[in-house]
Amino acid sequence: MAAARRAKLEGISRLPVTAEALALADELIAAGLIPANARVDAAHIGVAAIHRLEYLLTWNCRHIGNPDKLWQIERLCARLGYECPRICTPDDLLER
Repeated sequence: MAAARRAKLEGISRLPVTAEALALADELIAAGLIPANARVDAAHIGVAAIHRLEYLLTWNCRHIGNPDKLWQIERLCARLGYECPRICTPDDLLER
């Protein structure tokens, strides 16, 4: 399943992971919103926020798309001067 999802992404450009994005990721971890062992998940949010993406699609509802933490993630991003992307599953986006 993961290989099939990766295959669909072939040819789509990747955003650079910058020091700024990683610093935001570290803030998400320090605030306890993302566990330290899920730094890659925090980095996904950081990259999306600093590149001003409108949406961050994820199937990871444990860390990234956790509805209990979304408002806190949005609030932390705003406090640090970033607009958090709308974090949702692809299914959520298609329902809109």
